Amino acid sequence: MAASSVIYKTIDQQPVWAGGGHGVWLEDRDGARYLDTCGGVGVSSLGHRHPRIVEAVERAAHDLAWAHAGAFTTPAAEELAALLAGRSGGLTHAQFLSGGSEAMELALKIAYQYHAERRDPERRLVISRRQSYHGSTMAMLAISGNIQRRSVFEPLLGPAEFVSPCYAYRDRLPTESTEDYAERLAAELDATIRAVGPEKVAAFTAETVVGSTNGAVPAVPGYLRRIKEVCRRHGVLLILDEVMAGLGRTGRHFAYLEDDVTPDIAAVGKGLAAGYAPISAVLVSSQILRALGDGSGVLQNGQTHVNHPFACAVALEVQRTLDDDNLLENVRQRGEQLRAALAKRFAGNAAVGDIRGRGLFLGVEFVDPEDGHSPLNGGAKLAAAMKRTGLERGVLLYPGYGTVDGQRGNHVLLAPPFIADATEIEEMASRLGEVVDACL
Repeated sequence: MAASSVIYKTIDQQPVWAGGGHGVWLEDRDGARYLDTCGGVGVSSLGHRHPRIVEAVERAAHDLAWAHAGAFTTPAAEELAALLAGRSGGLTHAQFLSGGSEAMELALKIAYQYHAERRDPERRLVISRRQSYHGSTMAMLAISGNIQRRSVFEPLLGPAEFVSPCYAYRDRLPTESTEDYAERLAAELDATIRAVGPEKVAAFTAETVVGSTNGAVPAVPGYLRRIKEVCRRHGVLLILDEVMAGLGRTGRHFAYLEDDVTPDIAAVGKGLAAGYAPISAVLVSSQILRALGDGSGVLQNGQTHVNHPFACAVALEVQRTLDDDNLLENVRQRGEQLRAALAKRFAGNAAVGDIRGRGLFLGVEFVDPEDGHSPLNGGAKLAAAMKRTGLERGVLLYPGYGTVDGQRGNHVLLAPPFIADATEIEEMASRLGEVVDACL
């Protein structure tokens, strides 16, 4: 076989050849089947060959290939924006891009332009959280508090401030109630804003439920409400990154709705078109849009595939399917089932420290079995072994390392398709158990 001209993630390691897929299963070109516990990376929320989405793709292909968003709008973009705004809990307008990193990049650009239009251009600094990840562009790496992903690019990254994550399993003190812990974190943000100068801070950004860096860590109750109060006090915008956690993954259209808070700006992505088309979105409040409109009147951003008509049409059908097929209820039910199945499967396993998350967005954190709590330091070697062993046993896994601080700890993230049934969920827990037994 001739050498490949494709650049792979691991340069000298060719991935599995994908041949096809159906529902929650993928197949390689030799016919071997793999049960997908992670939706790839939380993307394939409707699985593969979904008949309704396949039909929507075909319809969209018969319409418009592409139109410049600076000159045209389309019914699909208009309807999709209205649908998302109506579900958002108070955000009013949306723009569509190609991927999560782009969406978060635009969110920051909008935040800065908002302050500049209000004659407050010194507000340039973003405060983020340690162990966060907001995308792979340079600007997003600069506000991502994960040293593993910043890595070789560190010298190129712009300034940002970082505060503690909301990571109760590791960081809540034994003497603290959940409310006290949330209040302590809010006080830390308040002190950080005051220390750098409120007049310099544009936005605070966070993942509502942290995804790949440490495995589906949700905010504790009351945390985000307190955070928003601090932001409002200082004129700082709250940006919530729901690229991974949003659009049904936690059992709600937007994960932050469970926290009884609405941000000033939100970014969504992976589940928007369920992988059937590359698309993401930024949603903003009417206050944000009004400031831009009353100022220059122009959103200072342009990308080739803004409001792409084909992608918007596919995404619109995906989002309608969530409601028509009552899939958010299935996410909640199957999420409870998966969590219970994992707890049963790993009962008594001293290397499993925490099982957490919301809906079909769960994480299993591994620990040193000697004391049952210290981070397990299997590192990249263990993550690779789990992924490889999973493939050998016909299951796709999303293991990670550097769980605690970018260097220590291991976990596995589960984010299966929303269409998974009870039998498939039990099979996922069983096969993950086999991999953990084999690798630990």
